[in-house]
Amino acid sequence: MREEVFEYKDGDVICEGYIVYDDKSANKRPGVLVVHEWMGLGDYEKRRARQLAELGYVALAADIYGKGVRAKTQEEAAALATKYRADRAMLRSRAKAALEALKNHPLVDRTKVAAIGYCFGGGTVLELARSGAELNGVVSFHGNLDAQKPEEAKNIRCKVLVCHGADDPMVPKEHVLAFQDEMRNAGVDWQMILYGGAVHSFTNPAVGNDPSKGVAYNERADRRSWEAMKAFFAEIFA
Repeated sequence: MREEVFEYKDGDVICEGYIVYDDKSANKRPGVLVVHEWMGLGDYEKRRARQLAELGYVALAADIYGKGVRAKTQEEAAALATKYRADRAMLRSRAKAALEALKNHPLVDRTKVAAIGYCFGGGTVLELARSGAELNGVVSFHGNLDAQKPEEAKNIRCKVLVCHGADDPMVPKEHVLAFQDEMRNAGVDWQMILYGGAVHSFTNPAVGNDPSKGVAYNERADRRSWEAMKAFFAEIFA
């Protein structure tokens, strides 16, 4: 596997992503964008990119915040995430820049591209879809579901998979129901899988295993959601 820092730009802003792919073959293959949690691009997203590369994809872990901008505390993470979620145009612009950088990689088949995201990143890939970006599918893992303009779902041109903790206290139930109505009203090809007993951040072992805190790793939900993603990819990249 080749793993390297991958710089690209959104306008004048330099972003420092991380790309992973098998360099034994020069054949083009599908590309998958990975969007980070609210702390910014880190080891967790790089590990997911490696897993995707092992499945045969070119995986780019995106950098939404920009080069050198990484949260050191939960408070900094909250401020950064709020900044971008309050300005959806800027959030979409950063995601689109990463998507285009991935598509331009010489080993990526531009006709077969997906985006996945975790927590903040899950909400980001949904915004990417709402923007009308050209890609085959998006997968949100325990992501934010709210839309500032639900009618923009009519712009979605790809399939959507949402993997969500059934007991996630960080995403209000009203947002879950509103998201379902948003997808339904726009005629989107969408799926939502709810994992019983899972709360927020259920795919990340680093958050611990105490569901009473509202964030906790759930091995079963992590495993099942990854398998659901693989099946989704098999369909959209067929």
